[in-house]
Amino acid sequence: MLIEISKLWLNETLLKMAFDEYTHCIKAVFKEADSILQCPPHTPAGFDVRMGAIPDAFYTIRRNLFSTLFQSVYHLLKIPESRRLLYGKLNHLFRIWVTSADNLLDNEDKIVVPMEIAGSSRVMRQVISIMLADRILKNVTDQAVQNKTLTEEQAATLTHKTLQILLPSAAEEASEEKGITHRPDSDYVLQTIHRLKTGLLFHVPFLGIDAIETGLDCEIVAQCKDGLMSFGIGCQILDDIRDLAKDYLEKRHNYLLSHIYADKPLYLAKLHEIESVIDVNSNVFHLFPDVVRPAADKALQFLTDGLLSLGSAGLGINRNAAKFLSLGMFDILGVGELIQCLSA
Repeated sequence: MLIEISKLWLNETLLKMAFDEYTHCIKAVFKEADSILQCPPHTPAGFDVRMGAIPDAFYTIRRNLFSTLFQSVYHLLKIPESRRLLYGKLNHLFRIWVTSADNLLDNEDKIVVPMEIAGSSRVMRQVISIMLADRILKNVTDQAVQNKTLTEEQAATLTHKTLQILLPSAAEEASEEKGITHRPDSDYVLQTIHRLKTGLLFHVPFLGIDAIETGLDCEIVAQCKDGLMSFGIGCQILDDIRDLAKDYLEKRHNYLLSHIYADKPLYLAKLHEIESVIDVNSNVFHLFPDVVRPAADKALQFLTDGLLSLGSAGLGINRNAAKFLSLGMFDILGVGELIQCLSA
């Protein structure tokens, strides 16, 4: 299904244009990174740091589905090309900031900036990536001012807001860092926690739209915001299904776990029973069908509604395409086996 999903995304003319444009933005960001990531002359052998080779996978539609949706919004809103490209670069910098921070918090090592550096250096690579992205932001906004794409005041506004917009999500992550002490109601997790944790990140593309754009169609802006928020929440529910064991062991917020703790004592007993024989990578969601299946249905509804909102805004996605693309997200997010369990 993954190959079919990629083809369908790229068959949509506007999505294909958005994907090509975002690919250009990735290359521009990495070009800046290469020019900045240079050690001083005469650095001793073995202590050099430089950009590594960019994997071909970095430029695939599968890796850039969300960013392609974000870039398509700028086309729907008829934003001039110069600022579309600027916002695309900012979106890629957000990927570096957010993924590097997640790597540090979750002891992971997802590569967002390929670099050559001594040792395994998982932590230091994340630190350098975040610092590097800040320098790239300075270069990108300076160039935008020079090219008359931004005024100096607009550049300063965007620079400050790239941090400010992430602070509520950062606070939510901070609340989970040492593990939560109780599980709130599942509706609270869905409507508050997950809107801060993930939904907010799907509104990052509106940074420039909200801060400096004028004269946009407010109805289309609202449709795009609603669509991306819904799509993001749907993805987070699928993440919660996949990460059931991880979130249980690490005491993280999880929509399904809140439901289990409140309403499913037998499932809670089962979690306690298997706790000693599972790890964070264990696939356990098949053990809890009465919670997982309704959650999968809810995720599909959020994903489909999100894409239909974007379709209504002009993206050209009808109900059949929206559902097919939404089902594809089950595969992409690692829970493809649930497709056969869906109600409709």
